[in-house]
Amino acid sequence: MLYALMKEVRTIVVNRSAYADNDAEADLLRDYLHDKGVFLVNVMSSPGAGKTTTLIKLINELKKKYRIGVMEADIDSNVDAISIAKETGVKSIQIQTSGMCHLDAGMTKTGLDEIDISDLDLVFLENVGNLVCPAEFDTGACLDVMILSIPEGDDKPLKYPLVFEKCDLVMINKIDTIEYFNFDFKKCEEVIKYRNKNSTIIPISALKGEGIDKVVSYFIKKIEAWRK
Repeated sequence: MLYALMKEVRTIVVNRSAYADNDAEADLLRDYLHDKGVFLVNVMSSPGAGKTTTLIKLINELKKKYRIGVMEADIDSNVDAISIAKETGVKSIQIQTSGMCHLDAGMTKTGLDEIDISDLDLVFLENVGNLVCPAEFDTGACLDVMILSIPEGDDKPLKYPLVFEKCDLVMINKIDTIEYFNFDFKKCEEVIKYRNKNSTIIPISALKGEGIDKVVSYFIKKIEAWRK
């Protein structure tokens, strides 16, 4: 009897991704940015990994070549936007998500409209500190990068695979502290490459400036190739 009833029930299989609308909007945003000549970098990490400190060091070098803007995304406060503006002198705005743990393409476009990209070449989006949600939503960025800090441990690529699969560049920050933590750099690098064989890994100390020159060179190479 149950089998007979089941045969009478029509089943509709829906394979459309829940992220499809955002993905389409992100692709349109990338086309828009290319037309405007603006390179957008989405920066992800856990809270406290050193995103803002790293950006300050990078911007102070990259601003010699590019006109730069920064969008700081946080659940609340404008602390990071103030720090960026004070320490670098570039245009900086705060995006408050009011509880949301990520930005999507629509929110990113709103931020870009607010910062006014007409006089910019390069924009950094410092995403909400989180290794899960930000990796799930395409922001429309030209490049996705992340910062993993030594104190977090070498097992993060095992626990949070998506962000490592998505990112083109992984900066391993706070290498000046490695002697104080049980961090196996080789093991971490192997897992990152397993997640994404095309990813670039650069060890840095944002505090001391170590490795920043390599990251600057990486960005210049990517930006100039994108412009062609």
